Formats: sequence, structure tokens, C-alpha cells
Amino acid sequence: MPTILAIESSCDETSAAVCRNEIILSNIIADQKVHSQYGGVVPELASRAHMQNIVPVVEAALSGADCRLEDMDAIAFTQAPGLIGSLLVGAQFAKSLALGMQKPLLAVHHMQAHVVANLIGTSKPQFPLLCLTVSGGHTQIVLARSPTKMEVIGNTIDDAAGEAFDKAAKMLGLPYPGGPLIDRYARQGLPDRFRFAQPQVPGLDFSFSGLKTSILYFLQKELKTNPDFISQNLADLCASVQHTIVTILLKKLQAASLQTGIRQVCLAGGVSANSGLRQRFTALGTELGWNTYIPAFEYCTDNAAMIALTAYYKYLQSDFSPLSVAPTARAIWPETV
Repeated sequence: MPTILAIESSCDETSAAVCRNEIILSNIIADQKVHSQYGGVVPELASRAHMQNIVPVVEAALSGADCRLEDMDAIAFTQAPGLIGSLLVGAQFAKSLALGMQKPLLAVHHMQAHVVANLIGTSKPQFPLLCLTVSGGHTQIVLARSPTKMEVIGNTIDDAAGEAFDKAAKMLGLPYPGGPLIDRYARQGLPDRFRFAQPQVPGLDFSFSGLKTSILYFLQKELKTNPDFISQNLADLCASVQHTIVTILLKKLQAASLQTGIRQVCLAGGVSANSGLRQRFTALGTELGWNTYIPAFEYCTDNAAMIALTAYYKYLQSDFSPLSVAPTARAIWPETV
């Protein structure tokens, strides 16, 4: 019955969690508000905030789990991908704990952990499964045969869906992070009011750069004749942008299910918290006879609980890492898992 302390610091959330067997005992997340004034994550400020947050966050996770450091059987951390300065803070802290306590070290791939987040709780998918993993930096379709055996069968060839949400929000004058704001306004708008480009990419891969260009040119054209166009149509614009992005995602996911014959289908990643995506994903699953799964909201965004559970499965296979293991901003995956 291993008890594992996990640390997540890949971007702008400092998180720590404790897992015993497959049960998450605590999951603490500290957000970084400093980035909102800059319209995006500033890497140097993110790493500084991680250094300030990591000790109190780990202490809170241990307290929430009613555990001591001495109770841990292993220490886990996010190795890749992410901002290298942020990753270094979590990696060095975890290594120091593992070395000082003579405990095994478990290096976890962040994207693998997003898929594994669907295994947190009592309602779990069966393997093999498909997972649409959508975040600010990644958009992938993953075929998972087990918690540790995964294959990326679809990937973005340029931008991620989360980035498309945030860049579209910036064009609309919304503050960072804009994705959740688009979701909020979209609930009041008409999703088919405006039409934007849906780039056609062969196979199961995605592209969102053409969509961003389409939105930009459309807004520039409308603003020439009506400077108040955005404010007068904000809800419909947000609904139309969201509808387009979700349509692109679900078309590829449906194609992946048809191609593989797999009907155990999951969502993961920060964008899986989007209400429009969750609703249409569930509706499509009902229509096509899928068994659909979505993590709870706290496990959609970056969090240490998903790192802890992934580490648990690695622990069962004695897949430990040496203290020399280095964090990596970009890592080949799934070859690493």
C-alpha cells in the first residue's frame, strides 16, 4: 500500500498531492495571479512564484492527508513537458526530499498524467481507451492500453486548442486567461451566428493556426465599418468561436473511434473544463454509443493528484528514476512511458 507525495510545477500552478494506493488523500493547488496583467504566463515570474509556494503547498498537502514526510514511500514530480524554470523548481525539491529521506524517485510525464486523471474516483474507464487531451500547449488523441502503455495517434501540427481559445479571447479584448471567459459568454450566445475556418488536416491530426487567422481577419473587416462590433456581439462571437473549436476537436475524436473501434472515450486537460466541450462530448457519446468519462474539474487543470496516481502505477512496476534525471521542456512521448 504505497503512499506517494507528488509535486506538479510544469507551468503556473504549484501543486502537491498525496496518494495511497489509488486513493487521492489530498490535492493542493496554488494559482499565480501575477500573470494576468501581462496577458500570458511570464516564465521568470512563474519560477519565482513556484519557489515561494512550494513549501507551504507541500505542507498543506501532507496536513490534508494527515501524513508526515516520514510516511511517504516515494516522491514523484513532473519531469516534462513545461516551462524549464518551473519544472526545475519542482524537480529539485522532489530530488532533495528523495535524497534526504532515501526514498525512491518517480519522474512523471505531464501528458500521460492528464490521461490517467480519468482513473481518479470510482467511475473508471476500461482499457483500451481513447482520450482527447486538450490544454493550452497540447491537443492530442491518445490510445491508452493501460495506465503506462499509451500511443499518441493524433496531434496538433501547429497550435493547441487552448491557445486558440486564449488568442481568440485576446482579439475580443478579454483579459488573460481568456478561455474560461469565452466559455462564460458563449452560454448566452448563438453558436452558429458567425462562421470561421476549420482547417482540413489529413488523418487524426489537428490545426488551429488557420482558425486564429480567420477570426482575426473577420474582426478586422467588421471593425472597419463598426468600431463597436465586438462589444455589440460579444456573446455570439464567443459562442461561435467555441462552437468552431469544439467541432474541430470532436470530428477528429469521432474519426479516431471509428478507426480503432474503441468506445471507451475520455476527455482530459485544462480545456476539458470547458462547459461547451463537456456537453457536446457527452451528447456525441450518447449518440454513438460511447462510454464517456471526464475528470472532475479539479483534475482537469494542472494538478498534482494526476501526477501522484501516475506515479502509483509506475511504482507498481518499480519504474523508478535516478537522481540524475533532468526535467525537460519538451520530451518525446509516449516513448518515455
